Amino acid sequence: VREYAGDTFFDDNLWTYYGLFDNLTNGDVIYVDRDTAMNGGLTYVSGQSTAIIRVDNYTTVPFNFKRNTVRITSNDFYDQGSLWIFDAIHLPFGCSVWPAWWSKATTSPYTTIGEIDIIENINLAQTNQMALHTTPGCFHTSAPAQPGASGADPDCSTPSGCLVSDLDPRSWGQNFAAAGGGIFATQFDFTGIYIWFWSRADVPATLLPSAQVTPLDISQWGPPTASYLAATCNISQFFTPQQLVLNIDLCVTRRAGVPSIYQSTCGNEPPNDPTNPVSSQNPRIPACYADNVVGPGSRYDNAYFEINHIRTYTTVVASTATPASANLPNVGVIGNQPSANDAARTLPVPSVVAWIIRAITSLISHGPSSSTRAIEFGPIKHYLLSCFHIMSYLCIMDLWRAEVEEEDYVAPTGFRST
Repeated sequence: VREYAGDTFFDDNLWTYYGLFDNLTNGDVIYVDRDTAMNGGLTYVSGQSTAIIRVDNYTTVPFNFKRNTVRITSNDFYDQGSLWIFDAIHLPFGCSVWPAWWSKATTSPYTTIGEIDIIENINLAQTNQMALHTTPGCFHTSAPAQPGASGADPDCSTPSGCLVSDLDPRSWGQNFAAAGGGIFATQFDFTGIYIWFWSRADVPATLLPSAQVTPLDISQWGPPTASYLAATCNISQFFTPQQLVLNIDLCVTRRAGVPSIYQSTCGNEPPNDPTNPVSSQNPRIPACYADNVVGPGSRYDNAYFEINHIRTYTTVVASTATPASANLPNVGVIGNQPSANDAARTLPVPSVVAWIIRAITSLISHGPSSSTRAIEFGPIKHYLLSCFHIMSYLCIMDLWRAEVEEEDYVAPTGFRST
């Protein structure tokens, strides 16, 4: 459906920049607009054609001010029956840093109509964490072979959502970068929501740079790192079409900035600006905002995404089947390329029906030869012609659609790039 990559990654028609302070989670940031981000080096395409999204790491921020960063949301919406590939070299990390690659419904609060957290964690965490956020009634049930560790609470309507932690230390932070990055794949399907992660050395053959973009075969991907089965969370009920979001927040009083959470991994880190009113206290109590956001920007040298590409796919035919016997998502070939004779094979149906329409139209238009009967038939003729043309059009489209779907069908969750 779409590839976000290279020089066109940040094209105007692809993303919307938030352009406002964080009025949703009360983070200590300002999400800048497009012009500020591009002119200030917070979003740009590198010399290696990778997309960079970062926190301002060059400005000295005074006490009681916020730091500039970025949040972008896709202009495209992706419904059930879609797949999102996220290939990155570097993920943001560091004390106070809260980055995320996630999807949301169109309005806030997103939990009323579904949110999928694919890449997310805070401060100096060791591994990635995935979650769903919904209204009450959705619970996490994983496949038996799920490599990720399920959280203690399966209720996806809690503030933390229903969590799954990746056990691979290469899924986050410095270890992610040192391993050359990796790929995250998310399948948003009627049968469930499934998230895979592969470190660079483990990327499946179908996702290697040398592989064709489409069709994409996911049958050899193995069990998802996190799986949320529709058996206990009706995807159609709890999720509407999703927009894709990339953002980097700082602190937030209920996330990275929670004193106990912050101090558990960053309590021993020296303050960025030891002269500000909070960090200069004796004895000093470690504080997320005062010790990090305030002062020089070099504290955020590692707070950036570096992305090779994002690719999105959609199904040929909507999946209505239940998961396979191993409780894994329905898998198969993702997409099939239109053949050279696609146009030719669809022409006969419209052509034949069109000939019939012309014949019947001619008969109705001429009507009876009697002038008296013609006067009686005239007012009805135009009405009949209009109805007949409308019905004929609907029949043609139905026949054409049936033929194309029958020949293009690949697998219950086959995906194609269109």
